[in-house]
Amino acid sequence: MTKRWLVTGCSSGLGRALAARLASEGERVVATARRPETLDWLVARHPDTVVAAALDVRDPAQCAAAVGRAVDAFGGVDVLVNNAAYGQFGTFEEVSDAELAAQFDTNVFGPWRLTRAVLPVWRKQRSGHAVFVSSVAGTVPFPGLAAYTASKFAVEGAAESLATEAAHLGVKVTILQPGGFATGYSTNLAMPERRIPDYTPVSDGMLGALRGMNASMEVNSPELFADVVWRLGQLESPPLRLPVGPDSEAFLEAAYDARRSEYDQVVKAGQHTRA
Repeated sequence: MTKRWLVTGCSSGLGRALAARLASEGERVVATARRPETLDWLVARHPDTVVAAALDVRDPAQCAAAVGRAVDAFGGVDVLVNNAAYGQFGTFEEVSDAELAAQFDTNVFGPWRLTRAVLPVWRKQRSGHAVFVSSVAGTVPFPGLAAYTASKFAVEGAAESLATEAAHLGVKVTILQPGGFATGYSTNLAMPERRIPDYTPVSDGMLGALRGMNASMEVNSPELFADVVWRLGQLESPPLRLPVGPDSEAFLEAAYDARRSEYDQVVKAGQHTRA
């Protein structure tokens, strides 16, 4: 049974690959981008099942219009994929208020406002699946990505809250945690206006790794991501969290082990003190 998808950030990278995969499977897709003309090729190939819509997730009116377009075209939305995002580079001290606000406006407030616009449709349908594309950085902090990491921690908290609030309405929630993928992430990485030399020993290595990501044979392909998300959409009981890519699994396992070890040590120390 085909589903109705609303996907953000489809002009390139993960969103582009996902929209193409969904269309090839015969799914009905509202593919969005800030410049919808970048999706003309996909609409031309699938004119009966793909609709392109302009969407900047920072714009509440465009969020509402995109949902309306999905309802007009297909009668509703079954799966929303909050994919649009970008990375702000810079250590904690380097990132300005304006840069931090811009990071959160796209990566956190954008998915929140778009999902909020879809929820009335899902309440009426008594069904829906919200997919939030987070990152391994939503669990594992990386030097030089303080703002991006904070935004992904925040969006995961919002998604988990939604899962507890809307499950009785038939709404499912999944947080995707991709590892490294060959996308335009590093090309579109925003750099802070202020750089502080004291932090370069811990941040420059990360910056070099990010900029070399597209050329690396070790990163995952967007097509792998698209396959995972399409299959996720077919599940009756999708997971709340889903690592995407072998590197993500390795990072997350190490992080969970470290947290558990630290927790055990703190709890045991506390019990010893109380005794």
